[in-house]
Amino acid sequence: MATQTTAVRGRVTFPQVAIALQTLALFFQAVTAGMLLSSSHGYVLHDAGSKVMYGATMLYVIAAILAWRPGGGSPRPILYSSVFLVLASAQVVLGVAHMPTLHVPLGILMFGLSVLALGQALSTHSSKRTATRP
Repeated sequence: MATQTTAVRGRVTFPQVAIALQTLALFFQAVTAGMLLSSSHGYVLHDAGSKVMYGATMLYVIAAILAWRPGGGSPRPILYSSVFLVLASAQVVLGVAHMPTLHVPLGILMFGLSVLALGQALSTHSSKRTATRP
C-alpha cells in the first residue's frame, strides 16, 4: 500500500513563506520607487530593499528545490522561481545602469507575477488533502 502525503490544511509551507516574502519585498520596492521622487531617503530605502528582494528571490528558489526534492512532486515551481531569479538579476542590472524606462515596467511585471504565484500557492495549498492510494 502506497501512501501519498500532501500539505495539511491550515499549515503554512516554506515555499509559501518565500513567495509571500518576495511579493512583500517587491511591493516595498514599488513604494520606495515612488519615494525616490519626493524624498532623499527614497534612494537609501530602495537600495536596501533591492538587496532584500534579491535575497527573497533566492530564498524562493531554495524553497522550491527543497519542497520538490523529498516529495518527488512537479519541478514546475523550480522553473518559476528560477525565472524570477533571472528577472531579479535583470532588474538589478537595469537599476544600476539607471535605465528607468525598462526598470520600472519590469518591476511592475515582477510584482504582478509574484502576486499570481502567491495566489496560486495559497489556493493550491488550501485544496490539498492527505490522500491514500491502494
